[in-house]
Amino acid sequence: MFEDKLVRALIPHELEEVLGVESQKKLQAEAFTKSFVRNSMRTMTPQQVSSMLEHKAVVLQYARHPQKDKKSKRAKGLNARQKREMKVFQIKPEHQRYELFLPLHDLWKQYIIDLCNGLKPGSNPQTIQQKLLKADFHGAILTVVRSKCPSYVGTTGILVQEFKHVFKIITKEDKLKVIPKRNSVFAVEVEGFVSHIYGSKFEHRASERSAKKFKVKGTFDL
Repeated sequence: MFEDKLVRALIPHELEEVLGVESQKKLQAEAFTKSFVRNSMRTMTPQQVSSMLEHKAVVLQYARHPQKDKKSKRAKGLNARQKREMKVFQIKPEHQRYELFLPLHDLWKQYIIDLCNGLKPGSNPQTIQQKLLKADFHGAILTVVRSKCPSYVGTTGILVQEFKHVFKIITKEDKLKVIPKRNSVFAVEVEGFVSHIYGSKFEHRASERSAKKFKVKGTFDL
């Protein structure tokens, strides 16, 4: 009601001069409105109006819903270039601290014990070795025992990132070291059980290595 009164209210005299308009009287306004509506509406006879209402469906409300694609589109992941630009795999300097990854090491030890059904003195070394080849080593403490590059020998730390060709480890001195897998032999110790792994056998991504079949071969010199 308030809006109707506002629409029909007369323009104040002080605004008439500013706007250059003149308010119509009530009778004049009604006559103009009726004339405008009559000229704007389609001219129809009473019979036409009756026929339209009887034989034509009138949709009071309708909204077209967008059809969803039945085939769900798989979200595309980031490519290698985008990952490099976003620095997805870079560990910030303030996070390169040995103590921050000790809880990860504790979880990894329990993971290996469960994977090997418990590390016992009578366990078959070859069986454990085969399971280690397919295991995830994030959190393991690795030591480089042999390498063609003498500067790598003796490096020890927690594995924080594994790529296809390199290991990234954090040392006790809070330094991030990048060790190539090829031409390197690593020692890993779990509950007194020490195993030596050849980096060349690990030149696969962890997800690929878990499904790969390894053949038992003799050891070889670097």
